[in-house]
Amino acid sequence: MALIVTKFGGTSVADVARIENAADKVLRETKAGHKVVVVVSAMSGMTNQLIGYCEAISNIYDLREYDAVVSSGEQITAGLMALALQKRGVMARSWLGWQIPFRTDNTHGRARIEGIETAELHKRLDEGEVAVVPGFQGVTSRNRISTLGRGGSDTSAVALAAALKADRCDIYTDVNGVYTADPRIVPQARKLNKISYEEMMEMASLGAKVLQTRSVEISMRHGVALQVLSSFDDHIGSDLPGTLVVNEEEIMEQEVVSGIAHSRDEAKITLLRVKDQPGVAAQVFTPMAEAAINVDMIVQNIAADGQTTDMTFTVGKADLARALETLEKAAIECAEIRCDSNVAKVSVVGIGMKSHSGVANKMFSALAAKGINIQVISTSEIKVSVLIQEEYVELAVRALHAAYGLADVA
Repeated sequence: MALIVTKFGGTSVADVARIENAADKVLRETKAGHKVVVVVSAMSGMTNQLIGYCEAISNIYDLREYDAVVSSGEQITAGLMALALQKRGVMARSWLGWQIPFRTDNTHGRARIEGIETAELHKRLDEGEVAVVPGFQGVTSRNRISTLGRGGSDTSAVALAAALKADRCDIYTDVNGVYTADPRIVPQARKLNKISYEEMMEMASLGAKVLQTRSVEISMRHGVALQVLSSFDDHIGSDLPGTLVVNEEEIMEQEVVSGIAHSRDEAKITLLRVKDQPGVAAQVFTPMAEAAINVDMIVQNIAADGQTTDMTFTVGKADLARALETLEKAAIECAEIRCDSNVAKVSVVGIGMKSHSGVANKMFSALAAKGINIQVISTSEIKVSVLIQEEYVELAVRALHAAYGLADVA
């Protein structure tokens, strides 16, 4: 008997029929003798609809009330999933984030989990009950509902698996594993049987929609066995048909490049002619951090006159308005602030980069051959990312996938 946390994403619970399909998979796991906790996302499109309601009131809104609104999507799914399981003769009940509880900090909209109290859940699981938990939500020290940011249901599932010391966490989504690129863009993309935590974390942070970055970080830190698989296949998680996220040592043959990731959720901000002196970067990025705005790629030009320089960085498109407001309040001395939301980030990722040279050169050459201009470059030990015009993102992904020979040859 194993303790399994299963998480169903938005497309897997998009309507009642798909909730019923997901419930069938949970039933099969219970019939195999396993204890099961189910974590659910909101139905596909519902979170965007709820965010739209908030934005219809104001573009800049109280994040505490935002959390109260958007967390309701997962609550609906949790109740429906519990009903579907009960219909199948499974003893099940839904739990809201504050009932477990998931304790978080007070950063609304992007809260971080500080602890999960699992004593009551363990008791119910031992009694044969299936717990259905809404992902994405928790409760602050001020007893306010909090949310964990987009993709936060993945984080909820992995954190709960870690707290319960579960044997495995299965992430059901609309693809049957992690691919070398988005198969909707590259039909020849190849499914990976295994991928390292480090590669998966980079791919998630760089735009791969399969897993949320923090969920991979938690799974790596706590040694949670993680699997990505499709809710639309006949298989269940215990058949192990998906992609396993594992330690680097468990991968026998490491590819130089494992995959191509891309993100359209990018906006570029440039501060022109900022004073070139110590402390300027802190003046720019400290207010961003205090406003809980994630800054990604950062480039500062060399000062031609020795007095001023240009500074460019990227934020998520959803944060652009708040980022500009934050800069305005910070009263940064510069000639002009420019922004561009018509950009995208494309990245190549692979643990094999640690011991191979020429990866970046191949990337730049492949993009140049397609006439794609690079605006910003950033690197780490196992990835190279570039910022390009959004209209070229699909062309770039296909060109890079071909350049690194990642296609499925079967």
